[in-house]
Amino acid sequence: MEFTELNEKSQKHAALRYIIDAWDEALHDGIEPEMLANASLFAALSDLVAMYGEDAVSKMADRLSRRIQHGEFTLNRTTQ
Repeated sequence: MEFTELNEKSQKHAALRYIIDAWDEALHDGIEPEMLANASLFAALSDLVAMYGEDAVSKMADRLSRRIQHGEFTLNRTTQ
């Protein structure tokens, strides 16, 4: 089955799996997590700017602060 035949959810899951696999390989090779994170953000934002333009990506980035503060990107949350 080609990726064009996969639904959006399946494509997102597959894309995340590719990123996690590459991330794990880089960690294994000794790349620091902070370096990976910065390089990943740069690559992602550069690609989004190329596709959608600076204004659209800037608006999306403005909303990231609230999403971060609301725990959307926190994987290991502790409850008190």
